[in-house]
Amino acid sequence: MNEKELKIISGAAEQFLRFGIKSMNMDDIARALGISKKTLYQFVTDKNDLVRKSMLMHCDLEDHAVNTICGKNLNAIDEIFEISEFITRLLSKVHPSIHYDMEKYHPEVLKEMMESRNRAVFECILRNIEKGKAEGLYRADLNEDVIAKIYIAKLDLVFNGELFPPSEISFAEVYLEFLRYHIRGIASEKGIAYLVQKVKSHNE
Repeated sequence: MNEKELKIISGAAEQFLRFGIKSMNMDDIARALGISKKTLYQFVTDKNDLVRKSMLMHCDLEDHAVNTICGKNLNAIDEIFEISEFITRLLSKVHPSIHYDMEKYHPEVLKEMMESRNRAVFECILRNIEKGKAEGLYRADLNEDVIAKIYIAKLDLVFNGELFPPSEISFAEVYLEFLRYHIRGIASEKGIAYLVQKVKSHNE
């Protein structure tokens, strides 16, 4: 992907995330990016192709940011909290209709995106659990593979707009509650004590 295409695809992703997918047509995207629709069609075949490329690029950028956090050599609980803070900031800027729009109008793109995301999340959680067990912050008897799969399955619920209507509670709030629930479920006594102190310090 050359520099011009990269700029166009990343710019389209910003527009979709900010305003939703259904509400933005190709004319709107071209206008927002300051290019002609003809130029836009040099890089994509149609709106579905643009949605696919922009959303997958967004996922790649997220994965890079998460891997950067994992490279900081934090303990397992601090690491997953920092990742969650990054995700929470990200979710707070995402239009609440995004998941619904993709589910209804671009299901194949959503499927591809979720498969990619689930693989990345699985590896991330697996490594975090292994680290936490080695540090004594997570229970030694955990089955990492099972817990990582449960985490992914429950993560889908966080984005369930029927269960958690965006008009009543934000994705970011739901995600934070989910994270605390996850950590308390796998933490050792040492880990729970650390978590309680961390939350207390954060609130102060």
